[in-house]
Amino acid sequence: MKEDWERPFFHEGMRHYQDMTDGRRTAEAIEKHRKHYAFWDDEIEMITQSRFFFIGSTWEDYVDCNIKSGDPGFVKVVGENVLEYPEYDGNSMYRTLGNIRNNPNVGLLFVCFDGKSRRIRVNGKATVLDNEQTLSQHYGAKFVVRIECEIYPNCPRYLPNLAEGVPSPYIPREGDGTPPPPEWKQRDYIRHDLPKTDPHRVKREAK
Repeated sequence: MKEDWERPFFHEGMRHYQDMTDGRRTAEAIEKHRKHYAFWDDEIEMITQSRFFFIGSTWEDYVDCNIKSGDPGFVKVVGENVLEYPEYDGNSMYRTLGNIRNNPNVGLLFVCFDGKSRRIRVNGKATVLDNEQTLSQHYGAKFVVRIECEIYPNCPRYLPNLAEGVPSPYIPREGDGTPPPPEWKQRDYIRHDLPKTDPHRVKREAK
């Protein structure tokens, strides 16, 4: 639940660069309007149909980034902001699970490389389960990881459409001029709070 997340969404290091680039207002608008603690319906659909996701975990100087894969449905949403995934047979290193045992904080990324579906980013508090009842809900699982989630989706503008082999039109390329603005920069809650040097704000105000 929201009250379980005691730390602020941004720390001093993040604020440093927000203030350096006049981005604090934009960041706070995104936090206010996009961060949430209950999955939206379209997020549940995307997560439960995913064939993979990325997960980052840490403990002291140990950092690990991994990809977890399975058939659609291998990730299950079991609470308003809780998901589970199975750990299948692997290479016996248990880097992700070992980090979680010592530090439950993880970061997840669900993404479709279709050039249009937004990314679902998750800050999570993870628990490793091995009881028979939970394992029975995930065929082939050696362990099950349950994650309480803080969710904030964001746009896919720099992602390529891999299925059709089409690169993102939003990537700055020499000689192409200013890339088109993403849809979210036009939303009422944020368009007036873009950084003063934002190329799309500058272009709009120059008209």
